[in-house]
Amino acid sequence: MSQDRSEDPFVGNVASSIHVAGHPIHVMLVTFPIALVCATLGADLFYWWSADPFFARVGLWTSGWGFVMGAAAALSGTAELLLVRGIRRSAEPWSHAVAAMMLLSVIGANWGLRLFDQAAAILPWGLFLSVLGLIFVGLAGWHGGKLVFEHQIGVEVSKD
Repeated sequence: MSQDRSEDPFVGNVASSIHVAGHPIHVMLVTFPIALVCATLGADLFYWWSADPFFARVGLWTSGWGFVMGAAAALSGTAELLLVRGIRRSAEPWSHAVAAMMLLSVIGANWGLRLFDQAAAILPWGLFLSVLGLIFVGLAGWHGGKLVFEHQIGVEVSKD
């Protein structure tokens, strides 16, 4: 089943320019902040349920590494957006970028809140930021998924 892509603004050169052995670095990196945002929310919920300080420390580490890996994904994604003309020609990649930057801001705020007193930071604001982070993960992921699955950005399609 072939689709008519004559009206798609992404038709043309949308191959990844930031890659390792043909695999886009941005796509590989985004899995880490996604998983770590989910883990931070899980740690917060377990802390709320058990009051075990272990989960407060877990939330500190997962939010911190989520921010670091999110920044790495943001750098590679921004480079991809700016270097590949076919990607930056439409509004959809910019929507994904804005949602991802909002996510990175929430992750950073969540980590910063926890730096000095992990347990006191969780309720209510840490938990709120963790839920907000999960919402932005969904929003940024939805926009990113549209770019990959609908417009085949970063996907190498064989001629067969």
